[in-house]
Amino acid sequence: MGILQIIIAAIIVLGPLIAIHEFGHFWVARRCGVKVLTFSIGFGPALAKWRGKDGVDYQLAAIPLGGFVRMVDEREGEVPVADIPYAFNRQPVLARMAIVAAGPLINLAFAVLLFWVLFLQGEEHLKTIVGSVKPNTPAAVAGLQVGDHIVAVDGKPLSDWEGITYALVKHIGETGHVQLTVESNHATQSQIINVPIRNYLNTPNQDPITALGFTPYQPPLEPIIGEVVADGAAAKQGLQTGDKILVANQQPIKTWQDFVEIVRTHPEKSFSATIERHGQQLTLSLTPRMERDELGHKEGKLGIGLKQQPINIPPAYIQKQDYNLFSAFVRACDKTYDLIVMTVSSLGKMIIGLIGLDNLSGPITIAKVAGHTADIGWQAMIGFMALLSVSLGVLNLLPIPILDGGHLVYYAIEGVLGRPLSESVQQVGLKIGFAIMGCLMFLAIFNDLSRLFG
Repeated sequence: MGILQIIIAAIIVLGPLIAIHEFGHFWVARRCGVKVLTFSIGFGPALAKWRGKDGVDYQLAAIPLGGFVRMVDEREGEVPVADIPYAFNRQPVLARMAIVAAGPLINLAFAVLLFWVLFLQGEEHLKTIVGSVKPNTPAAVAGLQVGDHIVAVDGKPLSDWEGITYALVKHIGETGHVQLTVESNHATQSQIINVPIRNYLNTPNQDPITALGFTPYQPPLEPIIGEVVADGAAAKQGLQTGDKILVANQQPIKTWQDFVEIVRTHPEKSFSATIERHGQQLTLSLTPRMERDELGHKEGKLGIGLKQQPINIPPAYIQKQDYNLFSAFVRACDKTYDLIVMTVSSLGKMIIGLIGLDNLSGPITIAKVAGHTADIGWQAMIGFMALLSVSLGVLNLLPIPILDGGHLVYYAIEGVLGRPLSESVQQVGLKIGFAIMGCLMFLAIFNDLSRLFG
């Protein structure tokens, strides 16, 4: 996907989230009798601006990383006498709190709406049957086996891999164990398997499931190379796009997974491979590059990718679920709640150091993921929007002075004391808030660039 397409996808994803957030402030302010002067999507110079019949100036600005609703407020300048009763600062504390809280809360409600739309389409996903278990990993040590059907994590019943992923992410940064409840063909009753973890997911971009050492069922795929990384081990050793692996390390190769396993177990070790290229057979000597997995064990990598091909999954591995209007809404609420808990828990662990700050992501990563989900399809894109909407809602409720949550703290203190904090105290708080958010944004963009350029 090109840069222009990524930018367009990012605007399509972020634009509605910013608009709905500011609309929350706008709508409640109008309901509370506050006069609104400007409704802006974006910051900086206005690209488009018009005045509505309601007297509000609406605008689209050049920097699409947020927005604002400017209301009549005596703290921001002189206010005409006729407008004083409609000034934000003249409203009761509860009214001001409602106006401020409306933005993030409508983002959370919007996430429920998006998930509701998705669940109304029904779900079709892989059953939570273990397809492979990597040797010398936490899952292997705990005794998890291929074919085991995972039915619960930490005692919570789950029926799809996404639910398992969310349940595992809650353990991010922890040391201890994850409890898996499995049903097996080798046992008449479900079993409890305690998978050990240590500083779980403390490395950026780890997949929660493969980090434990197992994968879902994967249909057998032909061992045909579809991509060769430039200057990678495979490219330097003669492999080409379209090559079909027939034999490797004196073993017949029937599936792509067979070849991946041989490569993985031969870091910096040579083995012979017979390939088919344009109808002819060739024998090459391959030496995978050595890398370390999530537990520090050595594994081999060649720098190749699989050729795209039709995927046929046996019906026994497919699970379908349909929802009516009510059950889809309940499912949407549950999923939004789980995401809120996961986000708050992750932020807390980041503050106390259980999660590294290199896990922070900024606008570049968001744009890339938005572009990727747009390529996959509208459902993936809607799901990503819902995830971002939850993040936007939760982050804006943090008690940092520059954010909505910080203002809520100020107003809560005013409600308790019966008077607002002094302007000097509020200004100091705003400066601290600017400093915190500036540092976080700088770090997030730095992480983005580090991932982009390796």
